[in-house]
Amino acid sequence: MEYQNPQPVVPSRPAANPVKNPGPGRTVISETAVAKVAGIAARAVPGVYSLGSGPSRALGAIRDAVGSSDHSAGVHAEVGETQVAVDITLVASYGTPLHSLANDVRAAVYRAVEELVGLQVIEVNVEVTDVYVPPPVKPAPAAVDREALL
Repeated sequence: MEYQNPQPVVPSRPAANPVKNPGPGRTVISETAVAKVAGIAARAVPGVYSLGSGPSRALGAIRDAVGSSDHSAGVHAEVGETQVAVDITLVASYGTPLHSLANDVRAAVYRAVEELVGLQVIEVNVEVTDVYVPPPVKPAPAAVDREALL
């Protein structure tokens, strides 16, 4: 005879209210870590050409040339115990509506910092310092017809 469990089978799932403080200890999240999370989120928004002002972008180009990258360039975070404020300086791609770009960047940073860092974002200030205009496309050189040369 087989044993049958009288309890209904309930699929396991995470606790509805996870423990906020599982034990003694302290967690410190640096401004650099928050700035990197915010910078990666901001760069992922379509219409953001780059982050930072002119000098910081020049320094970033040098870093890129040597194989390094600074994900927090153009981002400043002020971190408290439970809250954070973020300032972002960016260059927009030409043709992107600037106010909607700023709103999209703000939303992406709020979402990323609150989900990944776990701190409440109290404000995200976006400063658009420039608009990138791509250089004109040079026409391809005309193909030389070999028969015309002979």
